[in-house]
Amino acid sequence: MTAPLPSVTEPAAPPFRVRRARTSDVAAIKRLVAPLSERRILISKESVAYFEAIQEFRVAETPEGDVIGCGALHVMWEDLGEVRTLAAADSWRGRGVGHALVEQLLADAVEVGVQRVFCLTFEVPFFERHGFEVMADQSAVDPEVYSELLRSSDEGVAEFLDLARVKPNTLGNTRMIRWLPGRAKE
Repeated sequence: MTAPLPSVTEPAAPPFRVRRARTSDVAAIKRLVAPLSERRILISKESVAYFEAIQEFRVAETPEGDVIGCGALHVMWEDLGEVRTLAAADSWRGRGVGHALVEQLLADAVEVGVQRVFCLTFEVPFFERHGFEVMADQSAVDPEVYSELLRSSDEGVAEFLDLARVKPNTLGNTRMIRWLPGRAKE
């Protein structure tokens, strides 16, 4: 008689899923951002800004439909995007929500043709684990692109360019960048 084969255990599915955000998620996104804004980690925005950018957002939600995390990919230029408004509910921190959101946002970046992804963060070790590096210099874009980006009214672009007008909001944050597959560092 042969011994029974050992059972193979499938890895447990995460207790949440990541999906595209919908307009009905804006209130939940604002609730996720609020405590981080109070601690000056994220910048709070008016509802209209979230509605205008809803197509950039992904949310993590439980099987019961509770939104427990959010993040956005904002395209800044032909080959440059920014991970922004990355947040997880306090009760879900350390449970893979941020990881799943960043991985999805990076996949979104590849899908739309972005080759470099920027972030401005206090969570340096977290982003290092996702392949981001501290920006060693300010020359991430050539002078022609820099002059074009200066015309943007977007605060994230100003943060990327390290403009003085955003300094009160960004002091202490670290500028990080990740080169995606197919892009050599310049």
